Amino acid sequence: MDAATKSPGLSRRTKQHIGNTITYIFLLILSLLVLIPFLWMISSSLKQDNQVFSIPIQWIPTKPQWRNFVEIWHQIPLLTFFKNTIFLSVVVTFIQVLTSSFAAYGFSKMRFKGRNTLFLAYIGTIAVPWQAYMIPQFIMMRDIHLTDSLWSLVLLQAFSAFGVFLMRQFYMSIPEELSEAARVDGLNEYGIYFKIILPLSKPALTTLIVLTFVNTWNDYMGPFIYLNSTEVKTIQLGLRMFVTLYDAQYALIMAASLVSIIPITIIFIFAQRYIIEGIATTGMKG
Repeated sequence: MDAATKSPGLSRRTKQHIGNTITYIFLLILSLLVLIPFLWMISSSLKQDNQVFSIPIQWIPTKPQWRNFVEIWHQIPLLTFFKNTIFLSVVVTFIQVLTSSFAAYGFSKMRFKGRNTLFLAYIGTIAVPWQAYMIPQFIMMRDIHLTDSLWSLVLLQAFSAFGVFLMRQFYMSIPEELSEAARVDGLNEYGIYFKIILPLSKPALTTLIVLTFVNTWNDYMGPFIYLNSTEVKTIQLGLRMFVTLYDAQYALIMAASLVSIIPITIIFIFAQRYIIEGIATTGMKG
């Protein structure tokens, strides 16, 4: 058969475009499935209580109840809970990032006897479940009269083995020649840390900041154990209080839940580029 009479097949580029299109459609459908609970929460927060569980689901309320977002601030001291959570999240994140990055520098760029053994022993604490030392920690905080105080949670979360591990792995990818050249030029270890290592570690630092902030913001068990007074409770305890006191006001519960996730959503939106870069980067860019 002559080559001209053969039916032309799909080119390699066309097959690639078709494959990419199918992949994008699949990811779009998967994303929509993941977003369904979030969209339902937004829709429910704008309804009346008797409309939240109506069947079929009315995704777009005919008369949006915007007053729900006003009433939640009067039902419970939500503003106080927000202030406490912001204070706790910011302070814990700052201290934890500082201690983790500083310890990671010592474990990655400084030479001393037993460095690797000490690092493995410290990282090994990740495997110890929190329930194993939860009671001793509480007794310790009680003995120094820090229960029912935000500072107890700050002290308990000031150090993070995971944060040290994350930052050390990034620091190890930074060429040792940079540190050696800085030492030759007369910089001490503090100068190398602040002027060379930290500026090169923005992606990893941003990743650690976001993970620490979100983990502290969403923490429930810690505040539940140590905080009793309404004046020092966090947003997670506040939501639980709201559900306990107004368990039938479903629309207000959804509105309060939606408001509680707005700060971390904003952080993710603005920091996603650095998060992706921090996870994907294992060394310096060429």
